Amino acid sequence: MRLRIRDLREDSDLTQREIADYLMCDQSLYSKYEREERVLPLEVAIRLADYYHTSIDYLVGRTDMFTPYPRTGVK
Repeated sequence: MRLRIRDLREDSDLTQREIADYLMCDQSLYSKYEREERVLPLEVAIRLADYYHTSIDYLVGRTDMFTPYPRTGVK
């Protein structure tokens, strides 16, 4: 599987620095997530999925459906 976080960032005309600031991490760490040199933590995947209004499954390449699943039972 290939992470789609770089494609989403570039499609949104954002820099690694802008996303790293949103995630409150260092740009070099975020760069390692994009290059898959570091494992993307679940908490970071959730924040990115929320930011891009998609699902974690889409981020990690498990589905080609960009639209997130409907939330159920979440208050």
